[in-house]
Amino acid sequence: MREKVDVLAVQGAVSVRAARKAAPDIPIVFAVVVDPVKDDLVTNAKRPGGNITGITTFDSQQPRKQLELLQQVVPGLKRVALLGDAGVSDAPMPACDEQARAMGLETLRLLLTAPNPDLDGAFAAMRKEHAEALLVLEVPVTGAYLKEIAQRAAGNRIPSLASPSRSDMGQLLAYGTSFSDGIRHMAVYVDKVLKGAKAGDLPIETLARYKLIVNLKTAREIGVTIPPEVLKRADRVIQ
Repeated sequence: MREKVDVLAVQGAVSVRAARKAAPDIPIVFAVVVDPVKDDLVTNAKRPGGNITGITTFDSQQPRKQLELLQQVVPGLKRVALLGDAGVSDAPMPACDEQARAMGLETLRLLLTAPNPDLDGAFAAMRKEHAEALLVLEVPVTGAYLKEIAQRAAGNRIPSLASPSRSDMGQLLAYGTSFSDGIRHMAVYVDKVLKGAKAGDLPIETLARYKLIVNLKTAREIGVTIPPEVLKRADRVIQ
């Protein structure tokens, strides 16, 4: 604030709140916010008002789409583990659980705690409860430990699906909307603000471009055959 910046570009609802408190008169452009209205950042997504606008990649139906993909890859799938973060709002977990159960799936809800998540305990629980697939929620602790999570899932021969934002960590599938797309698109809104647009007049933009990455190397390692129709949909195939 001492540098008298013209605009703030921030990631995450916590950062938006901090920026709003410190700079109530400086335009703020955000990304990586699930629901800016429910998070009490703006009152109306179409016309935010105030000094805040931004990009969201949130799609309330994403868990269902991810679980449907796991069902294609794991025929007869009945029990799926959901891996989330105990240190943030647990909003993604109930939504995933609800959609999984609506699809007739049994769920094993597991929450990791930073900075030293108990991955041993999480995977021991998956083995004990006979989890047949793993859906990794896009939350801070799983992002920080995604490579190890993917490696452990492969070591336990559990097909795993995570966000496409970090598709090279070794998970079998990466599918969903991408936080990275939202972050890149922040530049468009920052440009508009610098050219004179008022942040509060710019509607919150939703980007829901789905990406699918299939890791055939992991598939071979855990003995899973990827159906041809899934391969045809893939934006990228890792050999």
